[in-house]
Amino acid sequence: MTEAQQQLGNERSGWFDLLFARRVVAAMVVLACGSVLAVAAWLEPADGGMGTHTQLGLPPCSWIVTMNLPCPTCGYTTAFTNVAHGNFGAAFTGQPFGALLACATAVFFVGGLVVLVTGAPLGGVLCRFWTMRVTWIVLGMMILGWGYTMLRFRGFF
Repeated sequence: MTEAQQQLGNERSGWFDLLFARRVVAAMVVLACGSVLAVAAWLEPADGGMGTHTQLGLPPCSWIVTMNLPCPTCGYTTAFTNVAHGNFGAAFTGQPFGALLACATAVFFVGGLVVLVTGAPLGGVLCRFWTMRVTWIVLGMMILGWGYTMLRFRGFF
């Protein structure tokens, strides 16, 4: 085997390893997102926008029990369940950031399927898009969603 053939073989091996690793990560994303969405589809959304998680055998929110205030993630399970059932209005009305997160989970599920089947480099696009500024924007949206949930909990909406 010539040196050029060996080099070509090494390049093909590296490319194959990268493609295989990309698909393994995609399979994990599909499994994680699909599991969350499947559980959300199995649950029934609670009335009032909170409390759906108790159908999983979890206790009521300890923040509400002890401080009479919703926690930062109150309403997320209900929002996911509403999105999984196609009730987007109820999801956004109940917990806006939880609804956005549920929609993002569905997008990641579909994107993971595309990468799994085709080997497309979609992860690189996300890595280039995600910056510190985006992180702060998402954190701000989460805090605004929590504030909205607290105001709704207190009867302002």
